Amino acid sequence: MAESRGALLSLGVFLIIIVAAILLLALGIIDWTLVVPLVLVLSGFLLIATAAGRGSTTRKYAPSAFGTAGSGLVLIAIGGAWYLYRFGILYSVVVILLVLGALAIAAAVLNKK
Repeated sequence: MAESRGALLSLGVFLIIIVAAILLLALGIIDWTLVVPLVLVLSGFLLIATAAGRGSTTRKYAPSAFGTAGSGLVLIAIGGAWYLYRFGILYSVVVILLVLGALAIAAAVLNKK
């Protein structure tokens, strides 16, 4: 039952993220090209918050908290790279490689045996 409440909460927050992006677009605060990157970045933060709330307990067939947080970081990197693409593709590549490198280092530190 707790899983369904958590899923419903995540769905509600995701819908609020979409509404916020549409409102920012309607008010002229952001350009239409920034709607998807904004949704990606805020959804990444939602995944990181979900991973932080989950803790270290794992269930069978469920992703770990590290996997969920890693997915959130990748979403944030994709959204940030999408935004930085307007300034040059090199900045986008740097952001993606930086996040992938940080995730690789974190995975190596967590799996030291």
